[in-house]
Amino acid sequence: MFHENSIGSIYLLATPFHVVVILFEMYYSIKHKKSLYTTRDTLTTLYLAVLNFAIDIVMKGIAFGVMFYFYKYKIITLEHTFWYWLALVVLQDLAYYFLHLLDHSSRLFWAIHVTHHNSEYFNIATGFRSSVFQPLYRYLFFAPIAFLGFNPFDVMAVYAIVQVYGTWVHTQTIHNMGWLEHILVTPSHHRVHHACNARYLDRNMGMAFIIWDKIFGTFEKEDPNYEPVKFGITVPVENKGPVNIVFHELKSIWKDASQPNISFKNRLQYIFYPPGWNHLGNGKTSKKVRALERLERSKIEK
Repeated sequence: MFHENSIGSIYLLATPFHVVVILFEMYYSIKHKKSLYTTRDTLTTLYLAVLNFAIDIVMKGIAFGVMFYFYKYKIITLEHTFWYWLALVVLQDLAYYFLHLLDHSSRLFWAIHVTHHNSEYFNIATGFRSSVFQPLYRYLFFAPIAFLGFNPFDVMAVYAIVQVYGTWVHTQTIHNMGWLEHILVTPSHHRVHHACNARYLDRNMGMAFIIWDKIFGTFEKEDPNYEPVKFGITVPVENKGPVNIVFHELKSIWKDASQPNISFKNRLQYIFYPPGWNHLGNGKTSKKVRALERLERSKIEK
């Protein structure tokens, strides 16, 4: 069984390896003239990671307090067998899938998650480009696992381990992982997730297992015959200053929700409905954009 200090140790032990891999990827980028990194973008990633870490530390007491409250009323007492850990890995990744799905399907949560996507570069360091305010609510998705009988320290330790893997898939240097493409989230799958191409919007939400996307209909395979992957968000951030890079989508929500001559319901919809929605009915949500792309593709194929 893990304890509180074990979770920090997992990140600490992984850090030197991450540094080596990032440096190697930087070397690869320079040698092969791939332009995978820029100094400003990497520093922005570091800045966002530090903000996220600080909020995570502040929220730790609340997060574990809530999860242990659920654990107190657990429906079953579980022994720490192989099956315990296997089930925990699966359940934790499933919970993360729904957390990630919410981050993409509700504009308020997208405004928090967008800091992970607002870079136009995709590299190992991008894995540290955190959703700054996600620690404020992330634990609520893991609390039900504690209610099932899994110790919260174990839940968050497994999350930390899976998150280490989730960092590694942020790369353009690995093209295909063979039969593992059918089971795990791979760099190919995650390139699709970070793309702003029409077909790829809001696809491949898993962190470790790609099976959730296949089950729930959010899977999209990287297509070498499709247009090249374009990373970032559909409306690039012009002002990449330290404040705007964090709050730009929240500011856009405020602008839309506070416009005159709309109903209170519309104001709430601008906050909680999918990104791209508007009260005029002609908004470009990812669902609509993907549908239009499929329509255009079918016309071309005919």
